[in-house]
Amino acid sequence: MELKNVTNPVMEFVLLGFNHSLKIQQFLFVVFFLVYLMTCLGNITILITVITDYHLHTPMYFFLANLAFTDITESSVNIPILLSGLLSQHKTVPFKECILHMFLFHFIGGAHILLLAVMAADRYTAIHKPLQYLTIMNHEVCVVLVAASWAGGLIHSATQIALLLPLPYCGPNILDNFHCDVPQVLKLACIDTYLTELLMVSNGGLLLIVIFVLLLISYAIILVKIGRQVSEGKHKALSTCVAQIMAISITFIPGIFIYARPFKIFELDKVASIFFTVLVPLLNPVVYTLRNTEMKKAIRRLAFRVIRDFSQV
Repeated sequence: MELKNVTNPVMEFVLLGFNHSLKIQQFLFVVFFLVYLMTCLGNITILITVITDYHLHTPMYFFLANLAFTDITESSVNIPILLSGLLSQHKTVPFKECILHMFLFHFIGGAHILLLAVMAADRYTAIHKPLQYLTIMNHEVCVVLVAASWAGGLIHSATQIALLLPLPYCGPNILDNFHCDVPQVLKLACIDTYLTELLMVSNGGLLLIVIFVLLLISYAIILVKIGRQVSEGKHKALSTCVAQIMAISITFIPGIFIYARPFKIFELDKVASIFFTVLVPLLNPVVYTLRNTEMKKAIRRLAFRVIRDFSQV
């Protein structure tokens, strides 16, 4: 299709996606489709297991179930667009659909980031206040913290869209990405966007940096606390914390690279977006739950019940 510079108000955007041969794009389609299936399977398994197994009705697993839900929804917002783009050389997206996608992406992504902060606070409380833990992190507090995470994601996303919508878009209409995102769309505005970029960086990038630093500090304190303990489960706790630090690093570093700088487009933006939107939802089940002995036992109990019920039919 012919890509053209328009002077009329933009009605649709063209996503360039991946500029590879058809065979490579077909291979990538299979890979990302399998990633999506594994992401949904892993996170749905976690959700069902936590809901149905009363042994897991604790604050930690309540937060993990909510994290799994954000992973499923975030993947379902981004990966189908990626897959459809791989089946065509260029994909067009209507303006309103592009805005809606960005709103959902940043809404869920913002809630996801804040949930990670809540989970770190939960682990900090469990280690530093073990006797008062269940009193402090009671069911009402857990629900409020999850609701606050979603409210924070909503405020973050609504602010981003409120800054984007008033800007005039009169061409070009080409986004060098596989999905609509704030940095690329903002660059297509017909006016100087320097001030808007600063506000966007403050709203998104600065928030990512602050939460990332706070998470690293909290996990460092937790590691020191664990290191001073002499117990049978010390090595396991240290291993779990290190794995979670790696997981949040994989989540935050690509996001900081994309959103915590002036919106100049780099080739690595697509790679960072893949990590941020596709791989992180797949890695979270492995790091946060499937490495957990209690969760693995609960999944085996669930599988046994399913097989038993199926055999009785």
